[in-house]
Amino acid sequence: MTAMLAACTGKGDADAGSGSSTLTVFAAASLKSSFTELAERFEAENPGTTVTLSFAGSADLATQLSQGAPADVFASADSGTMAKVQEAGLADGGPRNFATNTLAIAVPPGNPAGIRSFADLAKAGIKLVACAPQVPCGAAAARVADSTGTVLSPVSEENSVTDVLGKVISGEADAGLVYVTDVRSAGARVKGIPFPEAAAAVNPYPAAVLAGSRNKTAAGRFLDLLAGPEGQEVLAAAGFGPGPA
Repeated sequence: MTAMLAACTGKGDADAGSGSSTLTVFAAASLKSSFTELAERFEAENPGTTVTLSFAGSADLATQLSQGAPADVFASADSGTMAKVQEAGLADGGPRNFATNTLAIAVPPGNPAGIRSFADLAKAGIKLVACAPQVPCGAAAARVADSTGTVLSPVSEENSVTDVLGKVISGEADAGLVYVTDVRSAGARVKGIPFPEAAAAVNPYPAAVLAGSRNKTAAGRFLDLLAGPEGQEVLAAAGFGPGPA
């Protein structure tokens, strides 16, 4: 009977016996380029394991996890969102900080609005786009604004930093508050303007194996890759800083 069923399905127990597995990684949108490359390396170094990546704003991903979405690893763009995942009992042990990221201003090529500083974002008539306050990049922007006494009035608040970048690239905004890594990934499509006040809101990036993971061994190896020399090299090339202690 087993042989007949195998013949009918064309698969039988081949997958189960081959040691193949899937590793599902939920990661902040700003990690898309780096994690795509690291997933390919992980698969090459772990034959039989397929990495499935899901990118979105950290807050949206945390909500999905709290609603029962299955995943093995969660990588957040800030420690606050990771803390909420831990408090909900969704993380298996403590997270590991594997990178840091800093805000920068993205403007269209040529900088038609003449943005030169963080204070310029508060000028009348400037169409600023930023992340929503519950999103890590939005929370970081709010910390910088508070520390400098700057009142920002974004024309749009987005749920992920990639959406902010997209509005600058499309010409819908004079400026957007994004990460240094987003400016680098956009290439010639935007001009990046660093500002010293961003040092007041450097975001750590923690990653954790999830309590509901069915592949915790592979999940742990993925975290090892992030923190190891190979992972750090890929992240540094994208503009990330090293993870804090």
